[in-house]
Amino acid sequence: MAATPASPISNNPCLPGSSRVLGYKDAMLRSPIRYVVMISVLAVPLLAPGARDVLPVVTEAHAAGASWDEYLAARAAFKAEIEGYWTSIADKRRGRNAKRREHQQITLDDYVLTQPPVYHGPPRPPGPSPEPVPESKPHIDKPIPVVSDLVAAASQVYQWTPQRPANEMDFKRAYARYALNAGLTAEQAVRVYAFETGGNGTHASQSGFRGGHAISSAIGYNQLLTTNTVELIAEQGEELLKELKARAASLSGPARAAMEHKISVLRKMVTLATSIPDEWAQHEKMGDTPQGWAMHAMVLDIDVGPMLQTHKLLTSVIFARQKGYTRPLTAAELEMMNLTGDGTGLDMVTMPLAMREQVPTSNFFVRLGYERNPVAVRNNTVAKLLAVTDSWMDSHSSLPGAKELAAAF
Repeated sequence: MAATPASPISNNPCLPGSSRVLGYKDAMLRSPIRYVVMISVLAVPLLAPGARDVLPVVTEAHAAGASWDEYLAARAAFKAEIEGYWTSIADKRRGRNAKRREHQQITLDDYVLTQPPVYHGPPRPPGPSPEPVPESKPHIDKPIPVVSDLVAAASQVYQWTPQRPANEMDFKRAYARYALNAGLTAEQAVRVYAFETGGNGTHASQSGFRGGHAISSAIGYNQLLTTNTVELIAEQGEELLKELKARAASLSGPARAAMEHKISVLRKMVTLATSIPDEWAQHEKMGDTPQGWAMHAMVLDIDVGPMLQTHKLLTSVIFARQKGYTRPLTAAELEMMNLTGDGTGLDMVTMPLAMREQVPTSNFFVRLGYERNPVAVRNNTVAKLLAVTDSWMDSHSSLPGAKELAAAF
């Protein structure tokens, strides 16, 4: 299975409100950190070049041996400092959300304007610690399904197998046709594809896939997570079913029987997905079950996959219009909403240029996502992050996969 090349900030499960989730329509309306464990994760290895930028830094003055007491005291102090910083990020985010609900203007005072603190204390002394070392980084440890797991779950739970395309171009044509009819532009779709997949991804490309393992459940042209798929099936399921029924009416014989079986499976998925509260945390929880994995297999299906990919982006376009943002979203702006969630993304998109140059990117992440995203660390203001997104899209839109998708439109 093809791996998804590392794009600067794609597939981050740890963006607050990400509706790619996300993340996903405005998750921030329901949970300020809806995507705490979404990405999904970055489409870059945890030890990728630049990851050390967010790890402890040791100065020359501390290079020579510190005692355990000194080290533990330094780590405890840093733990308090870093936790205080991210608490202030969350507090400011809640404050901005409250002001938006009251239609009040957002100013620089509504953001944390300093960069995250970095550890500069002494290195860990040799030998066992006399007491537990204060934990400074959160961890997530749960199984990440790969394509073979999704297909197996679909077979086990629903006795169904996704209909894969005969070739990648067939999937691209199906995606382009549906996306255009739904209201996306070719530029939006192609540039987001170029950003998310590195310009040569397939419908089955998975974030960080290597040696049978992946760093995220994010799959496809827009890199949907299991949580995204559960949410989309819950919220867009009736529209998907309507589309499939219309297609079935034009078929006959085995093709119609296969489509009707697919419709019955999707109907069961919609019933299950809508049986739980329409909340990111609940969708995420279901996404970690065999039933959720089976739903995620729909991303691979040539009929349903393009629709899911389209609706993931279309919800952001609709959200922006509903919030009074009338001009068409550029691909980079749409990607910000795709990555960080509609509310958070629109926050960046509508921010005046002068503010973009001063507001740190950390304001739009939760800690885990930020620390696993060296590009967000390097491009540590909104202006820089938008610029690197556009630059990545420019360079990767000329690759063969992106050109093929453009031709499909």
